[in-house]
Amino acid sequence: MKTRARGPGTVPLVRALSKLGYSSRSQAYALVRSGKVELNGRVVTDPAAQVAPGLTRIEIAGAALEPAPWRCIALNKPRKVVTTRRDPEGRATVYDLIPDVDARVIPVGRLDLASTGLLLMTSDTRLADWLTAPKTGIRRRYVVTVRGELSDISAQALETGVDDRGDTLTAASIQILKSSKRETHLMVELAEGKNREIRRLMKAVGHEVTRLKRIAFGGIELGDLAPGQWRTISREELLAAFPNAPVRP
Repeated sequence: MKTRARGPGTVPLVRALSKLGYSSRSQAYALVRSGKVELNGRVVTDPAAQVAPGLTRIEIAGAALEPAPWRCIALNKPRKVVTTRRDPEGRATVYDLIPDVDARVIPVGRLDLASTGLLLMTSDTRLADWLTAPKTGIRRRYVVTVRGELSDISAQALETGVDDRGDTLTAASIQILKSSKRETHLMVELAEGKNREIRRLMKAVGHEVTRLKRIAFGGIELGDLAPGQWRTISREELLAAFPNAPVRP
């Protein structure tokens, strides 16, 4: 059975099991290799087999893996909390902050350990992929503080694009809110969300980020949500913010 052909909306089987909240990726590898996983009624032992979450029927040891009930939440991630399900170093994770939420919600993108602010989490894996896809171009807005005085010329360079070890990084917009010789406060918008992109952008023009807080993801805003707190986002609110979003039943 040829299962590696990649198609629209497909992901490797181990990633699907992880994204559906069934297991970690390392656990998923062992599970698939053991021959206990079936796709559309046929045993598959290739962890890289391509599946379409929500469309491919996945069974584990004869039991169908049902999708989690639709859920989307907005969380205000504090500092020193990691955006992972489990942390080998024993640090607090975002899942420790949402014990009453179905554990099968997944983060929509990430915020690093030192960053704070709005983190969307959902059980709708297709929606999560759509929200973070570069081609979708949804803007994320951040309040950022950097050491030193960031000039208008540097801000323009960041909007034009800078090189970071062969990777071109670009800010959708940069607004200087307050500036002094000691530090500069900025409003930064990104349209792609690469790994640690703002920190890399600022480093490229000679500035260190000291504070980074996401305050909006497209049409969803952090508002007055306190650090560590979360709220439910309804389908209606989500579709009002993202009219073209592929929201499953």
